Amino acid sequence: MEKAVASLALALKQPKDEFIRDAVIQRFEYTYELCWKMVRRQLIEDQGEASVVMLSRRELFRMAAEYGLIDNPQNWITYHRARNETSHIYDESKAEEVYRVAVSFLPDAEKLKEELVQRNAD
Repeated sequence: MEKAVASLALALKQPKDEFIRDAVIQRFEYTYELCWKMVRRQLIEDQGEASVVMLSRRELFRMAAEYGLIDNPQNWITYHRARNETSHIYDESKAEEVYRVAVSFLPDAEKLKEELVQRNAD
């Protein structure tokens, strides 16, 4: 997950053009996927599989916020919706919208990464 977050950060530092935007969107896709899976894995480890496996994504993010993995579950629901849009990006306005979401996602992904590192260092 660390490499994915760093890769997204690097892409977002580049001067934006159509190719960079598309690279950011792709990096957002796989970084988001890794993040939610790591959230799920950490919650299973902390709370037990029975408490987590049947949760919807929305419920998963609420639980993650409750246990301090993330700050705002609504942000993560927004990221999830944007991730779902990435497979349907056929026009500039949708691509721009997902790019903007990716920009706001990066600090939350970095915070999650640090939280996971801290919890697993013990």
